[in-house]
Amino acid sequence: VGAGETLPCPPPALAETLITEAEASLPPSPDVAMNTRGLSRGPGVEQVSPNPDKGVPSPLPLKVKFIPRNNVAIDPASVKVTYIKSKNVDLTVRIKKHLTANGIDMANAEIPPGTHHLRINLKDGQGRTSTATLKLVVAPK
Repeated sequence: VGAGETLPCPPPALAETLITEAEASLPPSPDVAMNTRGLSRGPGVEQVSPNPDKGVPSPLPLKVKFIPRNNVAIDPASVKVTYIKSKNVDLTVRIKKHLTANGIDMANAEIPPGTHHLRINLKDGQGRTSTATLKLVVAPK
């Protein structure tokens, strides 16, 4: 780049809708917390971001790590993501392109302000299942 020249800035990453305003306005589900009793030998699920205890403005990075057990890979085709409301909303199709056997990495998830709960169901290559509930706290802009 010569004197007086500038490099073009890359365009900002576009936010993608994960939860719509209409879905966020649905009544809450009475059964957000799931009882998971006993040991699970299925894959682990770890919420990397956003921090479930701190509100962050949208769009936000949604990062979830899948933890294989006994060296058995997670089956990405088995992953189902559900927005927990009085009438649950299947979000799987919206996260599909951000999904790998290692987890979910959605850089700019557009989510309305409020507290939202997502349920993730998945299986490993031996058919062992796991369920995890994520909490997303979205601050007003």
